[in-house]
Amino acid sequence: MSAISVERVSKQFPGEGRPAVVEVSLTVEPGSFVVLIGPSGCGKTTLLKMLNRLYEPSSGRVLVDGADAAAIPATELRRRMGYVIQQTGLFPHMRVEKNIAVVPELLGWERARIDQRVDELLELIGLPKTYRRRYPRQLSGGEQQRVGLARALAADPAILLMDEPFGALDAITRTRLQDELLRIQRRLRKTVLFVTHDIEEALRLADKVAVMRAGTLLQYDTPLQLVTRPADAFVADLVGADDLLRRLSLVQAGAFAAGRVRGGGGPDEPRIAGTDSLRDVLSAMVGSPTGGVTVQDEAGGDLARLSFDELREAVAPSLTRATGAKT
Repeated sequence: MSAISVERVSKQFPGEGRPAVVEVSLTVEPGSFVVLIGPSGCGKTTLLKMLNRLYEPSSGRVLVDGADAAAIPATELRRRMGYVIQQTGLFPHMRVEKNIAVVPELLGWERARIDQRVDELLELIGLPKTYRRRYPRQLSGGEQQRVGLARALAADPAILLMDEPFGALDAITRTRLQDELLRIQRRLRKTVLFVTHDIEEALRLADKVAVMRAGTLLQYDTPLQLVTRPADAFVADLVGADDLLRRLSLVQAGAFAAGRVRGGGGPDEPRIAGTDSLRDVLSAMVGSPTGGVTVQDEAGGDLARLSFDELREAVAPSLTRATGAKT
């Protein structure tokens, strides 16, 4: 069963000339990380807010774990979904421990259970327990964002909604928090829907990306398919389909080498882990005395040897921009 299913959902705000969202349909599998991306005003945040009924759809429906969201009391639905926004939304008069405990307290958890959960979450987001007694103003922007994430996870929701949570942060802090979020997601396997306007962030984080424009869904696909098989010229421009290095960065060396003859090169040939990208393979090839690179499996054994000609296969798909045709 899908965690979330959006069925022909539209949203028309009163007084607006056109709908903010136009008959969008998509399915989000449990435990997947889905990113909504597009230019300002494309409807991505509106769509996200219809998932927890901050906005009600004008037509269509949203299913959460197979149940119609419209039939679930809005307060109950929102407590089942963690929600993180760009400015964290922390209560400035509450200490960190109280901010994190907001939803568990509303749910009537016992004090000992809440205290234990606060400690667990501080460890999970990489902040010391001494931060329990600090106020938001005593934290950096990145630390505040971590606390906002902890609060969203406090009641252990299966679904996490994130609306440009790192948009106001500097590039270094943003990258660190992306790494932290990926680490947390690998551990917890939450279903995440994440809004961003940053294509690099989208391609780095997502299992699947939904590209929106003027309220419509243009393409819903994996990062690799978006880059190598964009649906049209707009998607191609957005994701940088002509960027060959980006294509290489989206393919794991192990997955690419899996179908090839097992075995490696000589002892002087560079070795690359299967979890590294083909971009890493290309970098290693530049300094390779043989021009090749050996990809290794998780146990450190030689999986396969890759040559430059084989590497070109990873970037072979191309796009005719004028028509959007795929070759």
